[in-house]
This record gives sequence, structure tokens and C-alpha cells, in this order.
Amino acid sequence: MSYTALYRKWRPVSFGDVKGQDPIVKTLKNQITSGRIGHAYLFCGTRGTGKTSIAKIFARAVNCEHPVDGSPCNECETCRHIMEGSSLNVVEIDAASNNGVENIREIREQVQYPPTEGTYRVYIIDEVHMLSIGAFNALLKTLEEPPSYVIFILATTEVHKIPITILSRCQRYDFKRISLDTIADRLRELTEAEHIGVEERALRYVAKAADGSMRDALSLLDQCAAFHFGETLTYDNVLEVLGAVDNSVFSELFRAAVEGRTRDCICRIEEIIIQGRELSQFVNDFVWYLRNLLIVQSADDAENMLDMSAENIRLLKEEAALADADTLMRYIRIFSELSGQMRYASQKRVLLEIAFIKLTRPSMEQNFDSLLQRIAELENRIKEIPSPQELAALAAAGQAGAADRMNGAMGAGFGGAPGTDRDGAGTGSGKAGADSPPAETVILPKAQYEDLMMIKKELGKIARQMGGSVRLALQEAVPRPSGEGCLSLEFTDVNYYTIVNRENVLAELRTLVEQNYQKSIEFKAHLRETSVPVNTAYVSEEDLAVIHCEVEVEP
Repeated sequence: MSYTALYRKWRPVSFGDVKGQDPIVKTLKNQITSGRIGHAYLFCGTRGTGKTSIAKIFARAVNCEHPVDGSPCNECETCRHIMEGSSLNVVEIDAASNNGVENIREIREQVQYPPTEGTYRVYIIDEVHMLSIGAFNALLKTLEEPPSYVIFILATTEVHKIPITILSRCQRYDFKRISLDTIADRLRELTEAEHIGVEERALRYVAKAADGSMRDALSLLDQCAAFHFGETLTYDNVLEVLGAVDNSVFSELFRAAVEGRTRDCICRIEEIIIQGRELSQFVNDFVWYLRNLLIVQSADDAENMLDMSAENIRLLKEEAALADADTLMRYIRIFSELSGQMRYASQKRVLLEIAFIKLTRPSMEQNFDSLLQRIAELENRIKEIPSPQELAALAAAGQAGAADRMNGAMGAGFGGAPGTDRDGAGTGSGKAGADSPPAETVILPKAQYEDLMMIKKELGKIARQMGGSVRLALQEAVPRPSGEGCLSLEFTDVNYYTIVNRENVLAELRTLVEQNYQKSIEFKAHLRETSVPVNTAYVSEEDLAVIHCEVEVEP
């Protein structure tokens, strides 16, 4: 006996077998039980969501001799004839190959004769959008006023191609994509019935790869089970058969792209190609991975939105912190464009390598999001440049004769020079000059000093998370201590001060710091009346003690 593919063997035979289309099933069953059956139906939706299957079940149900709660019994003579394809009452037409006016004229001639058995003659026209304009016009009159015993069921994946004159004469039902959980549950039932050993992780990947189509899921499962016949179907087996890659590869490539390691990206792509992975599938999966990173970064309840373990959520959060939202959206744009190009490309590898080079080198592009990433990279480099004001602060504190030695002592004692501000040096505007006023040394408790230094260092990153006009304003702010657990953001521009000095902005700033750095800090804004530069050297009490102990000033 010849083998029957899983999607044909397990095609739903009653409404109870249909998965993921409960509202449509309930409506049709109610119509049958109440006798309120329409004369024309339009089933539209993506492939593999049950349009044709429900049409066949409905055709049997309206003709069944002993329907059960609106579903066909599948045992009476009428049901058996329809299931065997020998009934003249149910006619299936493929509009892709029968799309001419003469084909519709044949239907118009046939509907003049009542059914030989059962109650209704049902015409199922699949891919109806393929009919020609003339065929649609020929169908109009019959569709509008058919005999009482005729039902038309039109099925299509491209409803926008159907004339409005046809749409207005039909009851329209939109079939939605089937959820990942629903597909996985159905696959689990079938593998148990077929005695196929399979890992749960492998089942869920097949369900995800099906992209909402139950038929695609069954076809993919059939393919994987045939390749590893007699074995337990593992996650690695599924990746091998489908030409996909593990999420760890996406993580490695993403980190390499963010860090600008072009060579590592190209070498990893070489490994993927040698393994025989399908590059188009790889691009689609990488876009999905980037989308998950963006959701983790943007949504508060990402755990409920993403179908993955707590450990994987934790890893995603770590990786999402490596790039801001603008960078992630730029990555998604590049790979979404690449996905469309890969479909017809003969050199897929070259296109993929170019895409990763674009990720690692934003200067190759002139788009707005590329410019934002380049600016962010420049800001990070500027932060790493030692500030000239540090030496000036040391001289003002009376340590000028031992400046070099003090640098070494402070580096050994507490890892860096004291924090110094001059009109926002390091975070805002202002230039060091020979005529700079002498620095004022301010000694702070250790906790206040640490909070101040952390905010001075991270204010640029926090500003990028705030976005909009607040982002620009915060880049001109100078953090200053304002008591225990409180910092003041000082401005010389009244416009920037007005933007930040709002209760909701300060509250959001406090929340961001608490979430990202686990510190509870209150913020307030302050407008400095004068634009005269102010030099301030901040030193913690402990650091000052270390300096005094370890530094000797030679006479």
C-alpha cells in the first residue's frame, strides 16, 4: 500500500478536528443546526490554515443524513460518497487551471439541475482570485441569485484581487494564522499516534518554522521523520534537515557585529555554509532573533510575550543591553531588505556577507539610523579620552609638584582620578583653556561620590534610552551632588532645563537608573544663572585618605 503524507492522512474530517479556527467553526455549526445556511461563502487567509478542509466538512455537513451537533457523521451513504469523491453534489474546482469564462458557463448550466442525493449542490472554487475578469462577470448573476439548493464556497489566499462585486455577495470568513502552541499540541498528538519519538524542543521548532500553517508543519514533520526514520527526532536533527542554525550562532554573530568584528562574522558565515545550512532560512531566523532582542529591550513583560525559557530570556536581556533600540532597528531593516533580495539572488552568500559588513561598519550607509549609530560610537570613544581637567584639579588641590606620582598612586589606590567638572566637561559643553578658573575641591561621602561618578559615566547611555528632546537636553546636563541619595542636573540653557524639569521626565530617569543600575537616586533640575565656567574637583573621603597616605611632595 502506498504511503500517505501526514497532511493528507490527518486532514480534519469533522469540525472537532479543526484546530485554531474556533470562531469560524462555531459560526458554521450554528448555521447548520439552526438552518440559516447562506448561499455564498468566501474563505480567505494564508496557506495551510484550514480553508479547503472546512469547506469539505461544511459540504458534507449540509448534506449529512444524521448530523451530530452541526458536524457530519461521516458514516451515512451521502457522507461516504462525498468523502470518496464519487458524489455529484460536491464539485471542487481549481480556479488556477480553470479560470476562463467557459468554465463558469459550465457551472451555470449545471446549477439548473437539483441534487440527485442529499439537500444541496456545493461548489468549492479554490484559489478563486485566479479567475479572469470575464469569468468573474459570468459568475456574478449566479452568485447573486442561485437556486435554493446551491451553495458556493470560494477560497483564496489573496482576497485583495477579488472584485468588490463578488465580495459583496458573499459571507466573508478570515482565517487567521494558527498559533505556535496550537500547532505544537497537534503535532504532539500526531507523533504519539504515529509512534514517532520526538523531543519537545524539536516539535516547537517545527511549529515555529511553519509560520502559522498547519499543513506546512505536517509537511516539515514528515520530512524530518523520514530523514531520521526509526530514531528519536531531536532538535539538532530538525536543524540539520531544515538547514537551520541554533540560536547560539545568532548570539555569536550579534556580539561580533556590535563589537565591529567583521572578520569573525565572515568566518562564522563560512562555517554555516560548510554545514550546508539554508541561507534564506538563516536570514529569516536572524530577523526573528533581532525582533526578540528589541522586544526584551522595549517591553516590560517580555517574559509573557516570548515563548522561551527563563534562562533564554536572561541571555536575551544580556545581549539586548549591548545595543540601543536605534541600532537594533537598523539591523532589522538591513536583514529585512536582505530577506527580499535573497529570494531571487544567485549569490546569496555574497549578499549575506555584505549585510554583516554593513552591521559592523555603519559608515558604509548614509541612512538616519546608521548616522545615529556612528554618533553613539563617537560618544563612547570620547568618554575614553582622559580629561585635561583632572590634572588641573590636582594642581589646584596643592599637588602640582607630585602630579605624575599621584596619578600612579590613585591608579593603585582606587582605580582613577577624582571626578572633575568644568561647565559639564565630560558630559556637556565647554572647552579647557589657559584662563580656566581654579578648581574647587569638594569632598564627598563614599556613597554620594560613587553615585555621582556612575551617573557622570552613564548619562550618555541613559540619555539614549530616554530619546527625543530629552535625549538632547540630557547630553548638556552636568550632574552635581545634592545631598544623600539625590543628584542635581545643572543646565546653562533655559530650554534644556525646561525640557528636563518635568515630573514625568525626572520620574522616568529615576526608574531607568533603578532598573539598569540597581540604585535608588532622586533627580532634580537646576538652572545656573551665569555661564561663567565653574571648575569642581570631587574626591571621596576614602580616596582622599589614600592620597594623603601614599603621596609625598618633595620640597
